[in-house]
Amino acid sequence: MHWLLRMAMWARKPPSARRVVLVLVVIALCLGLYVIERWIGWPDWLTAHNLPRGGPTR
Repeated sequence: MHWLLRMAMWARKPPSARRVVLVLVVIALCLGLYVIERWIGWPDWLTAHNLPRGGPTR
Protein backbone atom coordinates (compact mmCIF):
# COMPACT_ATOMS: atom_id res chain seq x y z
CA MET A 1 0.00 0.00 0.00
CA HIS A 2 2.86 2.35 0.82
CA TRP A 3 4.32 2.02 -2.67
CA LEU A 4 0.96 2.78 -4.28
CA LEU A 5 0.71 6.01 -2.28
CA ARG A 6 4.28 6.91 -3.23
CA MET A 7 3.56 6.30 -6.92
CA ALA A 8 0.46 8.49 -6.69
CA MET A 9 2.50 11.26 -5.08
CA TRP A 10 5.15 11.00 -7.81
CA ALA A 11 2.45 11.16 -10.48
CA ARG A 12 1.12 14.40 -8.99
CA LYS A 13 4.53 15.95 -8.30
CA PRO A 14 7.33 14.22 -10.24
CA PRO A 15 10.88 14.25 -8.87
CA SER A 16 13.43 16.74 -10.17
CA ALA A 17 15.67 15.89 -13.10
CA ARG A 18 18.67 15.87 -10.78
CA ARG A 19 17.10 13.21 -8.57
CA VAL A 20 16.21 11.08 -11.60
CA VAL A 21 19.82 11.28 -12.81
CA LEU A 22 21.06 10.34 -9.33
CA VAL A 23 18.83 7.27 -9.21
CA LEU A 24 19.90 6.21 -12.70
CA VAL A 25 23.59 6.58 -11.78
CA VAL A 26 23.11 4.46 -8.65
CA ILE A 27 21.31 1.78 -10.67
CA ALA A 28 24.08 1.84 -13.31
CA LEU A 29 26.76 1.44 -10.62
CA CYS A 30 24.90 -1.51 -9.10
CA LEU A 31 24.52 -3.17 -12.49
CA GLY A 32 28.19 -2.54 -13.26
CA LEU A 33 29.28 -4.15 -9.99
CA TYR A 34 26.99 -7.11 -10.69
CA VAL A 35 28.45 -7.59 -14.18
CA ILE A 36 32.02 -7.37 -12.88
CA GLU A 37 31.23 -9.83 -10.10
CA ARG A 38 29.68 -12.31 -12.55
CA TRP A 39 32.50 -11.91 -15.08
CA ILE A 40 35.50 -12.04 -12.74
CA GLY A 41 33.98 -13.84 -9.76
CA TRP A 42 33.78 -13.30 -6.03
CA PRO A 43 37.17 -13.05 -4.26
CA ASP A 44 37.82 -15.64 -1.57
CA TRP A 45 38.98 -13.03 0.92
CA LEU A 46 35.48 -11.49 0.89
CA THR A 47 33.75 -14.80 1.64
CA ALA A 48 32.51 -15.22 5.21
CA HIS A 49 33.63 -18.57 6.61
CA ASN A 50 31.72 -20.43 9.31
CA LEU A 51 33.16 -19.98 12.79
CA PRO A 52 32.84 -22.55 15.57
CA ARG A 53 29.87 -22.10 17.91
CA GLY A 54 32.11 -20.97 20.76
CA GLY A 55 33.00 -17.77 18.95
CA PRO A 56 36.13 -16.67 17.14
CA THR A 57 39.26 -18.74 17.63
CA ARG A 58 42.23 -17.19 19.36
